Amino acid sequence: MTTAVESDLRRQELARFLRSRRERITPEQVGLPIAGRRRTPGLRREEVAQLAGVGVTWYTWLEQGRDINASEQVLQAIARTLRLDPHEHGHLFRLAGAPEPEGEKDCRQVITPAMELMLKKLEPYPVAIRNARCDLLGYNRGYTWLMGDVGALPFEDRNTLVQCLLNPEWRRRMLDWEQNIPRVIASFRAAMADHVAEPAWKQLVKRLKAESPLFAELWPHHDVNSEPIRTKRYLHPDVGLLQFNFTYLYYGRRSEITMSTYTPADEETAAKLPLMFD
Repeated sequence: MTTAVESDLRRQELARFLRSRRERITPEQVGLPIAGRRRTPGLRREEVAQLAGVGVTWYTWLEQGRDINASEQVLQAIARTLRLDPHEHGHLFRLAGAPEPEGEKDCRQVITPAMELMLKKLEPYPVAIRNARCDLLGYNRGYTWLMGDVGALPFEDRNTLVQCLLNPEWRRRMLDWEQNIPRVIASFRAAMADHVAEPAWKQLVKRLKAESPLFAELWPHHDVNSEPIRTKRYLHPDVGLLQFNFTYLYYGRRSEITMSTYTPADEETAAKLPLMFD
């Protein structure tokens, strides 16, 4: 049962999420004329409300975290206006406390019960599920033990490329960071070939160019590489050196959803893994 505190926290997270997505959409992207200099980036609240066909006051309350209910039709309209990708679309519905339409679930290829079971049964081996944009869609406790509390990160930061480039703790844990990160960026560029016009992908590139000097340096090189890194070394703060072999499992033949499993590359690593989770 959802408590009043949990509901309030969810509404506040929804408010922050809507503001962050509104600020990344430019007037030009939605066909609005530019009238004078804007004090804030992105669209104004009244512009989002107009484009989505909802009242300005009502949308303002939604961004303020007020205790109001949004219908499926309204949420769909807001999602279209803010040009949310399928992953963000599902996040919007969950934060709003609304059931996501079955058709949208099928389109997004959400994590299935079978995949959830695999996440649990493969513990203590770390396992993570990602989409092509490197968003973390799911992970188990083994992955949290290896990389830290992903669940404590803001939604927009739950992305392995963001964490690899911007999180100092991840960099400390990844021993071969300097050798591997150029290949990770090249692989991301190769994946972006199918998504070059999508706002979520362009916004991620814009953010990384602004916040990561290395990404800004390497991105203009246009290097592409779809060959995944098969073995990685980590320095865990409690147990020291760990070496893992990677296996990439795809959700389907044409799916961009992958499950990455980390299996010990040597006996020393296997012995250091937690024997069980309570």
